[in-house]
Amino acid sequence: MKYIIVLGDGMADEPLAEYGGKTPLQMADKPAIDNLAKIGRTGRLKTVPEDMHPGSEIANMSVLGYDVHTVFEGRGVLEAASIGVSLEENDLALRCNLLTIENECIKNHSAGHISNAEAYELIDLLNKMLGNEMIRFYPGVSYRHLLVIKGGKKQLVCTPPHDVPGEAFRPRLIKPENQEASETARLLNYLILRSQALLSDHPINLRRKEIGKEVANSIWPWSPGYKPQMPTLKELFGIEKSAVISAVDLIQGIGVYAGMDVIKVEGATGLYNTNYEGKAKATMDALKVHDLVYLHVEASDEAGHEGNVELKTKTISYLDHRIVKYLVEETAKMDEPVTIAVLPDHPTPCATKIHTRDAVPFIIYRPGETPDDAQFYDEFEVAKGSYGVLKGDEFMRALIKK
Repeated sequence: MKYIIVLGDGMADEPLAEYGGKTPLQMADKPAIDNLAKIGRTGRLKTVPEDMHPGSEIANMSVLGYDVHTVFEGRGVLEAASIGVSLEENDLALRCNLLTIENECIKNHSAGHISNAEAYELIDLLNKMLGNEMIRFYPGVSYRHLLVIKGGKKQLVCTPPHDVPGEAFRPRLIKPENQEASETARLLNYLILRSQALLSDHPINLRRKEIGKEVANSIWPWSPGYKPQMPTLKELFGIEKSAVISAVDLIQGIGVYAGMDVIKVEGATGLYNTNYEGKAKATMDALKVHDLVYLHVEASDEAGHEGNVELKTKTISYLDHRIVKYLVEETAKMDEPVTIAVLPDHPTPCATKIHTRDAVPFIIYRPGETPDDAQFYDEFEVAKGSYGVLKGDEFMRALIKK
C-alpha cells in the first residue's frame, strides 16, 4: 500500500451569513473530493492542542503524527532547514516577515506578497546595514524570511503578524518572558524599528507605492526556537521512503526533519495561481519511488487571511479539479493500491482572517474498504463519519493502519 496526503492549508471555515450560512467548502465545486468522501471514511482531527497557538507549523506537524509539545521549536528552525541553513546549538532562529506598516498599524503580514527578487534585495540591504557576527538575515520565499541571533534567548512573547491585521504595531513589539531574555527582546525590537527607517524610502518600495502595491517597510520576527530533535517518519511509523511537496518553507523544513525528500515544483507559489498541475504530476512521479507523499497546497489559507470568500472557494475548486481528480484517476491505474487522504491543517475563517484550533474534517479513502455514512465533504457532513474525532498520532495510525 502507498499513501498520498493532500493538505489544503486553511481550507476549513465557518458558516457565513452573507452566503446563506454556507462555508467555502460547501460552496466549492469539488466532485472528486466529494466522491472520495462518499466511497471512503471520514471524521474530524484535532490538530492544535488547547495550550498552543494554531499555527500551520503546529498543525502540519500534528497531522504527520508528531507530539508537538515535545518536538516543536518554532517556525524559524523549520524554515532554516528548508533553505539549507545549518544551526549551531546556541543559535536562535526566528521567522522574519517583510510586511506593511501604515499609520503605525500592521496593514498586512505579507507586503502584498512581494516578489522573491524584490525581497532578496531588501534582505541583502538589511544584512549590510544590520548584520554582523551575531545577527544574520537569510532570504526565503516572498515575504517569508529567516533571522538568526547567535546566543539569543527564546523565552520571548512574539505576535504572529497574520493574527493582528489592522492593529497598532508598537503594543505588539516583542516582550521577554524573563529577565534572561530581556537583552534579546531589546535587540529584536531595535531591529524592527531600524528596518523601518532603512526600508521606508528604498527604491523598491517607492516603485511599489507608485504603482499601487503594498510596501515592504518593516521586518517582523516571531516564532523563536532552537534546532529541534525530531524522529523521522520511518522511526515513528516505519514508512521507509516519504516525500513532501510544498511551496512553503516551513512545510519543507518539517519534511527535512521528518526525513522526507523535499520535492520542489517550478511555478509553485503558495498562492491561488500556483502550479496545481505541476504539483499533481510531481506527486505521481514521487509515488513511483516513495511510500508516502505529503502534498501541501497553501492557496486557501492565504485567501482566508485576506477574507476573500470568493477566492477561497475558487482555490478549493482548483484543488479538486486540478489535483485530486488527477490523483484519483492516475492512482487507479497503478498495480499497487494507494490510500488517499484529504484534509486541511486548521481552519482559516474568512470572517476573522486568522487561524483557529477547531477540529478539521478529513477523508481517508482506502481501496476496497467499506465506506461510512458521509455522502460528501464539508465541516459538518463528516460528523456522520466512522472515525469520530481523532487527535495526536491517531490520524496517521488510521491512515497506515498502525
